[in-house]
Amino acid sequence: MSDSAAVVTRTRDRLERASAVLAAAGVAEARREAEELYAAVICGAASAAYLDRECEMPAAIAARFGDAVARRAAGWPQAYAAGRANFRGHWLSVDHRVLIPRAETEGLVELVMRWVYRRTAVPPVVADVGTGSGAIAIALALESTVSGVIATDSSAEALNLAVENAAALGAKERISFRRGHLLDPLLGETVDVVVCNPPYVATGEWQALEPSVRDYEPQVALDGGVDGMGVMRELIGQARSALLPGGLLALEVDARRAAGTAEVARSAGFEHVEVGDDLFGCPRYVRGRQPGRDDDP
Repeated sequence: MSDSAAVVTRTRDRLERASAVLAAAGVAEARREAEELYAAVICGAASAAYLDRECEMPAAIAARFGDAVARRAAGWPQAYAAGRANFRGHWLSVDHRVLIPRAETEGLVELVMRWVYRRTAVPPVVADVGTGSGAIAIALALESTVSGVIATDSSAEALNLAVENAAALGAKERISFRRGHLLDPLLGETVDVVVCNPPYVATGEWQALEPSVRDYEPQVALDGGVDGMGVMRELIGQARSALLPGGLLALEVDARRAAGTAEVARSAGFEHVEVGDDLFGCPRYVRGRQPGRDDDP
């Protein structure tokens, strides 16, 4: 290491160096990316890079930050490069085992929370299907009045990471993690809410996805079969048996398939089926109510 490199210890200087590395690798908005990587590495606020600019960066953090920058420069998605993603203010560990949580899924959580807050009886039990990193289950456990969450996933590796995230964020005691296909792990139990961000990319669309998605994120979490709705159909059918009367079905869907998913839910017997828009104005959420109660859906 040269003498000039050795004296670069302030956060500001390390960010400048990181920005240059990312820019040379062709990363757009390199400065912003460097600042976001720093915030993720320290699990801090978006303003952390500015607030810490004159502080010396501790050696351990500098090493993690340098590794994150190198991975991002090599083409890794930002969340995988940093090893963390922020979901509704909760920093989650993420890697190739799980899908990177998206902002659109935060809206799905909000939809469920609004329904939960309207409940006046016993706090509901929620089944989070295909939990992945545990993002939905953890957010509901920490932010709402649910009595508990059952989080399922067919991947043992994904469940291991979800358990780690729940433990790190203090939500583990409120979540039951179960391995298995969709709602099979309920073993006949019934719940008040079924929520899921299922695979909804058609198999034939896989190669057309952005390389940062196609080449890094788990295909099993994205590929929904020939028409992108195979998993959705199966889940909706299972939910009819798993939900208590008046229970909520809440799904995140491909905007192109929102109307079709809503029709599948109606055909399965769900009532008050609606399609809602995400923060970008795209039809993204399908909700429906299990028949059997006359209160507000």
